[in-house]
Amino acid sequence: MKVHLIVGPTAVGKTALSLLIAEKRAVEIISADSRQIYRYMDIGTAKVSSEVRRQIPHHFIDICLPDEYYSAGMFGKQARQTVEEIVRRGKIPLVVGGSGFYIRALVDGIFELDARDAAVRQQLEARLSEEGLASLYAELQKADPAYAAKISHNDRQRILRSLEVFYVTGKPFSFWHEQKPEPAPFEAVFWGLTAERTTLYRRINERVLRMLQEGLEEEVRGLLEMGYSPELNALNTVGYKEMIDYLNGKISRETMIERIQRNSRRYAKRQLTWFRAESRVHWHEVAEAGDLKEIAQKILAQLS
Repeated sequence: MKVHLIVGPTAVGKTALSLLIAEKRAVEIISADSRQIYRYMDIGTAKVSSEVRRQIPHHFIDICLPDEYYSAGMFGKQARQTVEEIVRRGKIPLVVGGSGFYIRALVDGIFELDARDAAVRQQLEARLSEEGLASLYAELQKADPAYAAKISHNDRQRILRSLEVFYVTGKPFSFWHEQKPEPAPFEAVFWGLTAERTTLYRRINERVLRMLQEGLEEEVRGLLEMGYSPELNALNTVGYKEMIDYLNGKISRETMIERIQRNSRRYAKRQLTWFRAESRVHWHEVAEAGDLKEIAQKILAQLS
């Protein structure tokens, strides 16, 4: 069995391409986007509208609250199950997204440990409140220096999770990550979208302005009013962290816009670097809207 994946940087046209394909074939779309999983984060993550989702089934959108734990490993397992369910329904799974770890987890597998202990987690949360994140990170550096070196000292979610695993299993998180993953039971066909740099950066800048027009400021205000902490991984991402700084009076509106655009461009560059290292990707340049129609026809000819 073959499963087709549309990958590439932000704002390149992945979603538009997937919808062109969905117009012609009975596909269900699996979103491989590490931020679209969160509810209440619609504009800043460029989700397709609820109306589109009513017409075309989309999976892994709005499956978590912004403060809930979710990982690439969890996505990999669940997305493989979803692929099987879509095929059993007689539909065609189409994976669309730019989160490299999610794609890798789905196709090649990454080790995901199920070890959890509510009491241990509660103790760590209590210590976080009393001692601060820096203290827990220092503890992680002693318990698991290899993993601590890979993550940010501000990454609350991963620091707590790795310490939880260490105390539950007695082995460092890095040990478990070295276990051999299981590849997916299907053949992955990668379709990579790219664009000339000035074209891509212009699209990114324009998308940021559209997000602001569509109400990104109100969306972020709403999240903060619901009590979600700016320190959450979900909100410490492009578009949200800059807006939060603006709302807190740390930067001007002009600076906020410039930083969202700049950081979005940097994110796109990192995505391209990630996917270009993947030899299985067949690249297609999107210079204008008509190019998407041509690429859609090529994919449609191979769908089964």
